Amino acid sequence: MNRRHTPTGQLGEVGIILIGPKFPENIGASARIASNFGISKLTVVSSESYDQERMLKMATHKAAHLIHEMRVCRTVSEAAAPFHCIIGTTARQGRRRLQDQTPREVMAEIVPMLAGNHIGLMFGPEDSGLSNEDLDFCQFASTIPTAGFSSLNLAQAVAIHCYELYTAVHPHPFVAIPKSEFANSFDMEGMYEHIEEALGEINFLRDTNRVYWMRNIRQFLGRVRLKKKEASLIRGICRKFLWYSRHAQGPECLPDPPDHPLEETAP
Repeated sequence: MNRRHTPTGQLGEVGIILIGPKFPENIGASARIASNFGISKLTVVSSESYDQERMLKMATHKAAHLIHEMRVCRTVSEAAAPFHCIIGTTARQGRRRLQDQTPREVMAEIVPMLAGNHIGLMFGPEDSGLSNEDLDFCQFASTIPTAGFSSLNLAQAVAIHCYELYTAVHPHPFVAIPKSEFANSFDMEGMYEHIEEALGEINFLRDTNRVYWMRNIRQFLGRVRLKKKEASLIRGICRKFLWYSRHAQGPECLPDPPDHPLEETAP
């Protein structure tokens, strides 16, 4: 059988993120699938160690390098940090979750972002899938349509998403987006921390509604696709807001606020 291979440069900045996989064989199978479609990054979130021989057996020698170079993280936050955009895969729906799309619909939106940006495909544990807290790190939610029974093997879900991304690439030329133009997850999480702190300062957020409103804010700002400078701007606004709120005792005794973090780089 003749096989076409996608050059690493096209999908080389795409990574597979596996959250708490139960079986090393599924990690190996996912590595093999990723390699077949030109994806060269694999991240696993787990506090456990996995039998490397069992992973390598499923990965085969062609994808063994993904197992040897696999990035292992303790937290989802650490795993998500390098990525500018993450697609979370889920079979569950709910009014507080991201808008569900099919893998094909999501990949059509992702293709223009591929050039110069790190894209992650996140998959949850085999028995439970991604939690709402995991999906907080995602900008898109992808649900594989099925007839009736909706549970798929982890490797099957990885294969479907890799295939849809691979096929979405070919009809579309890459858009020349400068590298690191978009804020990555590390930038966004820092921004969300400042937003949450500022909103808590004015009692907009309370213990009873904090998770609800922050999840809605995350979903809104995640859809906007902020650039690094824009995320930094929002952080700067929140920092100044907090400074004024905590130091102002009256206009006659208010000292000058700290310099704005973007003033030195502003044109």
